[in-house]
Amino acid sequence: MPAPFVSRVMEVENDWIDYNGHMNMAYYNVLFDRCCDQALDLLGMGAAYVRDRKLTVYTAEVHICYVQELHRGDKVTATFHLLDHDEKRFRVYQELHHVDGWLAATSENLSLHVDMSGPKVAPMPADIMANLETMRAAHSALPVPERAGRSIGIRRKPA
Repeated sequence: MPAPFVSRVMEVENDWIDYNGHMNMAYYNVLFDRCCDQALDLLGMGAAYVRDRKLTVYTAEVHICYVQELHRGDKVTATFHLLDHDEKRFRVYQELHHVDGWLAATSENLSLHVDMSGPKVAPMPADIMANLETMRAAHSALPVPERAGRSIGIRRKPA
């Protein structure tokens, strides 16, 4: 199990560039999501999981930090670092890196396992839990990312 999982190389698309001349904020999430799709396939929770087992993953919360601008045609990879999980949820930290190595953005996500018959949050089957536990064991050797667990706020200087 790769630690962390690293996506295929992806490219910033022309239509993603905003009036400021850089990639619009929404498309950072698209790139992180594409990496998640690849990692979920590895875990057995991809498109076939939804089709065949009527189970899926919903995103409950996302926190993105924009570090450095991306531009038209830039090539990037994203990572998927499983930080924690239980029978119904998992927490992931991701980084988006330009192929030249610099950090463009980070994302932290809390996802829910969902039974599509409800839809309702439901425990993961034993085989999926085993896959998550295998990934978590591999990822537990990684350091806890400095940016994980951040909150949003305005820092004030003491009066």
